Amino acid sequence: MGFEFRLPDLGEGVVEGEVVKWHVSAGDNVREDQPMVEVMTDKATVEIPSPKAGRVAEILAPAGKICAVGQVMVVIEESGAASSKSAPSVETRPASAPTVHAATMVATTSGGSEKVLATPATRKLARDMGVDLSTVRATGDNGRITAEDVRGAKNGHAATAAASLRPAPSIPQVGDVRIPFRGLRKKIAENMHRSKSTAAHFTYVEECDATALMQLRKHSKARAEDRGVKLSFLPFIVKAVCDGLKKFPAINATLDEAAQEIIQRKRYHIGVATAAPDGLIVPVVKDADQKSIYDLARSIDEISERTRTGKATRDELTGSTFTISSLGTLGGVLATPIINFPEVAILGVHKIRQTPVVRDGQIVVRDMMYLSISLDHRVVDGYEGAQFLAHVIALLEQPTLMFLDSV
Repeated sequence: MGFEFRLPDLGEGVVEGEVVKWHVSAGDNVREDQPMVEVMTDKATVEIPSPKAGRVAEILAPAGKICAVGQVMVVIEESGAASSKSAPSVETRPASAPTVHAATMVATTSGGSEKVLATPATRKLARDMGVDLSTVRATGDNGRITAEDVRGAKNGHAATAAASLRPAPSIPQVGDVRIPFRGLRKKIAENMHRSKSTAAHFTYVEECDATALMQLRKHSKARAEDRGVKLSFLPFIVKAVCDGLKKFPAINATLDEAAQEIIQRKRYHIGVATAAPDGLIVPVVKDADQKSIYDLARSIDEISERTRTGKATRDELTGSTFTISSLGTLGGVLATPIINFPEVAILGVHKIRQTPVVRDGQIVVRDMMYLSISLDHRVVDGYEGAQFLAHVIALLEQPTLMFLDSV
């Protein structure tokens, strides 16, 4: 019998993880500390190295499988004569610390109902909804309670009843491509569904005359390049948003349903939605209000690059208090972004276009763009959301005002 490697305790209340990708196959020889498998939790994707040198005898947790902490994932036949004589051992932690990769933006903690199998996100959902997990019927793999199970219990019926009403998958047709729905894409789907089914979304849209902003950026680019900084419009938008959040603190907030309290944040950690190869990820610029335009530009560029290459740390992917979603030059005319739960608002930034507008009774060409803000109507009223966006737009239309009281 070989060495049985079990999913280690990854900390922070993680009780299970989804196997995303194996870097080895049965029969392969592995070195100690060689990258072996990627596992996604509610916190991040971790790359776990091999704790032993030897040959991979059997993989017991294929890609897509949900594994509980302590569950055997792979059996390794250790190399060397000494290992063949020794008794098989069981290990619950890898020989070296797992490598954390870019993943989802959720930063939840577990607590209570420890005898049932459920992810930290599901546990928090149960706490928020006042559902005792010990009374919930599990429909997930290996007896795992899913978010749908919790919602079904809250609504007084089994989740399977709702599932039975869904249309059956269509019969595969010639030429169809089936892609496993797992890993980061699945986590994004879970988070988006949670946000849409929890927050009371509404969206407010207004146009912004970015002509002065275009000119300021144009005149500042050379100076920024001298400092080794690539200057986009986003640092100016982040700076204006921070100023607006200080003036309208209800928007830099979260709702603690269990405690029945609205928590207004006094630090300004701005999430910047970033397109990575596997999906949309939100790295966070911490204490953005304390940074200059050039510092913001450098921070956004560096953290976005680490996110795209899978090198962002867990701390860089969690803790945002407000999120900005921008597609840059591909920004389109208008979109209504989904709130990055548990925040209560998200700003959508759209493409700047030369547009004929009326100024002082004359038709002139200006650089115009739309800004949209989606808000949780449970916490923020429409009028307050409109005031916030108007404040942000006023600063962007006269961007030099941002430097009067800023760092």
